[in-house]
Amino acid sequence: MATIGSTHLRLRGHVVLDEHLPVDHRLSRVYRFGAGAAGLFLVTFGILGLIDQIGFFSTGANTVLGLNSNGALSAVSIAVGAVLLAGAVRGGNTASTINMATGIAFLLAGFASLALLDSRFNFLAFHIQNVLFSFVVGILLMTFGMYGRVSGTLPHDNPYWQARHPDK
Repeated sequence: MATIGSTHLRLRGHVVLDEHLPVDHRLSRVYRFGAGAAGLFLVTFGILGLIDQIGFFSTGANTVLGLNSNGALSAVSIAVGAVLLAGAVRGGNTASTINMATGIAFLLAGFASLALLDSRFNFLAFHIQNVLFSFVVGILLMTFGMYGRVSGTLPHDNPYWQARHPDK
């Protein structure tokens, strides 16, 4: 059931949200800030790691900004940071979705790295500070991504509240 002029469309009991917020909507600033701050840090971390010319799969104690690193982790950091920065530039639901997806990826990477810390499969040279960083950044990105989308007390002008309450 589609409602003209509304922010929702019901298909088989599911709500599908429009993929845009007004350009000046305050939620977009939160999504952009979260993606931009994390992306900028990751790109900086990756570039500094590459400048140090650490071996690509070196597992020694090479630290950059307090975190252990190698060339592979630097390259991955630059790629993920670029995706987050692109989300910050795009804004809106895109930034929110990118924040949530990368937040989940960071949490999963933290758990995987925790399991591989003292094994020969620790190709990204993670140490415990990297694992903790991964957990903290993952939770922050998920929080920034879900802000205003997942809550029991959304304001009535919020497009997500309007989609859940089409008759009001």
